[in-house]
Amino acid sequence: MPLGPDTADAVLAQLSEAVSIPDRSGVIARLEDALQEYFGARYAVLTSSGTAALHSMFTALGLRSGEEVIAPAYTFFATVTPLLHMGVRPVLVDSDETGNVNPAAVERAITSRTKAVVVTHLWGVPCDMRGLIEITARHGLALLEDGSHAHGATIAEDKVGTLGTASAFSLNGPKPLSAGEGGFAMTDDEEVYYRLLLHGHYNKRCRTEIPVENPLAVYAVTGMGLKLRIHPLAAAIALNQLSRLDTYLVGRRRIAARMLQGLRGLPGLTVPDVPAHVEPAWYALCLQYHSEELDGLPIREFTAALHAEGCAELDRPGSTCPLNLHPLFQDDAPPFPGPTEWPRYAPGDFPVAERVHRQTLKLPVWHRSEDVPLADAYVTAFSKVIGNHQDLLRRGRTG
Repeated sequence: MPLGPDTADAVLAQLSEAVSIPDRSGVIARLEDALQEYFGARYAVLTSSGTAALHSMFTALGLRSGEEVIAPAYTFFATVTPLLHMGVRPVLVDSDETGNVNPAAVERAITSRTKAVVVTHLWGVPCDMRGLIEITARHGLALLEDGSHAHGATIAEDKVGTLGTASAFSLNGPKPLSAGEGGFAMTDDEEVYYRLLLHGHYNKRCRTEIPVENPLAVYAVTGMGLKLRIHPLAAAIALNQLSRLDTYLVGRRRIAARMLQGLRGLPGLTVPDVPAHVEPAWYALCLQYHSEELDGLPIREFTAALHAEGCAELDRPGSTCPLNLHPLFQDDAPPFPGPTEWPRYAPGDFPVAERVHRQTLKLPVWHRSEDVPLADAYVTAFSKVIGNHQDLLRRGRTG
């Protein structure tokens, strides 16, 4: 999150204005208006977290216990965990070679209980929305987007988060757009908007915004009884960040393109193949590592060598992984409320997602022109380690 002196000024100004806002006024209204204008969405509703935004989005769709929502196996778990609290069963499906959900696998998983499909734009690279839109339209299903990695990413100039029935975003610390902590949901559907409000913005806001003639208005005072409002100070940070998001993304895309050019063609690596009509947000730049091309050098030793060369921010994904690898999705009787038919999976159920995850190396993507030498140094380190991989293997055998 590129904080500047003006970010501190925005927070201090908000301290003087208000630190609790129960309706759509002040910085809450300003940020939601700005999000609607930036994304081209009719409605945006701020929440306390991206998880809360996802929970509100699912609730606003009117999903009921016993129904199913198809979801990617490879995602951060909060993409689907709110469904468990609703008694709705997430049906996980495998990835394509990008790590994003495979549309063909989605279609194969549709049953009479399927009500929606939720997708993640993993690491800020949009998934195949054209295929998913066609499938969900043909089957009469809602298409939902988890855009938490992909603020400002586009597909043929349409922004991620505006291509389905509704979307949810995180505003967590390292995201392309950040409030420190927070989230928001978006939709063009008026009824979905009212239900988003009822899920976490009871009383003043609901009484003001839901028309009295609407049947939902009788629930305005209580809503669902949950308070999921973003803190005004967090909203002030996000509003400040939104004003520079496009500049930030331009910088990320320029540096990502430079790194891809330098890394493409190196043995042992596959870089993302981004279609010409897609502009990622580059929450991270993820590479696929192929040990067989480097005489079997294990990914752990390869990563350690890069760390030794100074690539301190090189990482391998942890909690964002195929969900069937988490105990929560393996246990048939976990100590939590949930669907009658708990989504029980096992390692090996999603071979493509698991392989992609095992082979993933996650790089940061910087945005400032002064960061270019650092990005170049990472590329140089990769080239050096790959060029000397046989020495690493020999040391491993003698060590």
